[in-house]
Amino acid sequence: MRSVMAAAILLASPIYAQSAQAPLTFEVASIKPSASDLRGATFQIQPGGGLKVAGATLRSLLTFAYDVRDFQVSGGPGWIDSDRFDILARVERSSAAENAPAYPRQMSDEQRRTGFQQMRERVKALLAERFQLTIHRESKEQTIYALVVGKNGSKLQETKGDAGPMLRRGRGQITGQGIEMQMLASSLANQVGRPIVDRTGLKGRYDIKLEWTPDPGQDPGPLGAPPGVEPPPPPDPNGPSLFAALQEQLGLRLESQKGPAEMLVIDRVERPSEN
Repeated sequence: MRSVMAAAILLASPIYAQSAQAPLTFEVASIKPSASDLRGATFQIQPGGGLKVAGATLRSLLTFAYDVRDFQVSGGPGWIDSDRFDILARVERSSAAENAPAYPRQMSDEQRRTGFQQMRERVKALLAERFQLTIHRESKEQTIYALVVGKNGSKLQETKGDAGPMLRRGRGQITGQGIEMQMLASSLANQVGRPIVDRTGLKGRYDIKLEWTPDPGQDPGPLGAPPGVEPPPPPDPNGPSLFAALQEQLGLRLESQKGPAEMLVIDRVERPSEN
């Protein structure tokens, strides 16, 4: 089952560094079975460094925490794709956090990257403690894609202003602001079911609007919208394929290559107790 993030990952507030010795954990975390009817998951980083998750499977939590794609997770019982959880977690406020910028436009790229990485570390600790999760990594040679600039050059528009990155993925569409190429490559990887390596050489941040007609085997994207939010229209059945849309709309292409791909293998996991 393909787990998806139905809404933007909102990098609304970074989590600032603690001491090198201190483990990165949440102070308090509530985990409950999800009551949502949506099949997508929503991850929101909260002001002050907390995290709010709705409708997430364990697989989607793993892909978030370890920065891998769905197809890079193997092993585990069937419920890692069927059971869904709501999580509300917060961190202890430090003096550094109290004095940190409150809005993305006030943060540097380095602050945003550091905050996002620290959030991943906290989610890893939460999975180990509450789901009794243990994993190991394997690397194997397989077919991958390289994201490269098309022969006629990039058509990307650089982001104006200092707003933090935002990415939304729906059925047959990806839109975003302030997006680096690695983030785009990661989002595309779920669509094609293969690892994608950024080899564009583009180092800026870009506004993205990509629309295509999904093939039957591609990730269907979110199958619902949050309450009060109008779902996006279905893709044009006569529209371009993902590969053609990348070339026509963004001036990029996917080039098939052989390369190593990392796999995350579940050794042990248990359902968390509700609290």
